[in-house]
Amino acid sequence: MFPLKDDNPTQTKPIVTISLIVTCVFIFLYQFSLTNSENIFIINNYGMKPKELFLNEGIFSYFTVFSSMFLHGGFMHLIGNMLFLWIYGNNIEDAMGHIKFLFFYIICGLSAAILQVLVTPNSDIPMIGASGAVSGILSAYLLLYPKARVSTLIFIFFFITVIRIPAGILILIWFATQLINAYLTDPNIPGVAWFAHIGGFFMGVLLVPFFKKKNIKFFASGNKSNLIQKNIKLRFRK
Repeated sequence: MFPLKDDNPTQTKPIVTISLIVTCVFIFLYQFSLTNSENIFIINNYGMKPKELFLNEGIFSYFTVFSSMFLHGGFMHLIGNMLFLWIYGNNIEDAMGHIKFLFFYIICGLSAAILQVLVTPNSDIPMIGASGAVSGILSAYLLLYPKARVSTLIFIFFFITVIRIPAGILILIWFATQLINAYLTDPNIPGVAWFAHIGGFFMGVLLVPFFKKKNIKFFASGNKSNLIQKNIKLRFRK
């Protein structure tokens, strides 16, 4: 299953979401312009290595927790994270406001890295990607807009179609796969940092009540009905 778009319109322009996407794309294009050895150097030095962080090997090791959130290992890695960020991030930014959303995103990303460090304290494998922070956005969307429909590309052998699935179901399926893979996979071998996804997801759950606007309710259908009511009021006034 591959989400394409949701039917949950926003009432404000998602400038932070757009800025994060542009930043990640720009950095990836820079990575892509480098030679293979130069790109490996960037990943090794600016990716987060649990062992270095756990052993407190200098102030720069703490900076890599932040810098790693903006590096990606390939086109699909980047596209997947940025698509999820765009589909779900714009609504969460709308629900929190620009500044709170930015802090929410960063804190979820940092929390993702911290859990990965706690699970694999002796790992020298650099962790990169925005998926930990994006995972926090997914959990926020689950709590705020689980009934919003998401147009999803479905692959069943040679059968391909697009269906609209409630976001809550889609996100719960996604999170279940993270838990299953975290249980079945050795976290100390190169691959997906499943525990980072889980860490970002749970931090998102914890932060949502404190970061959302007061008028935003939990488990809402989305902003569509609010926009319709707003348009009706505007027409009535005219």
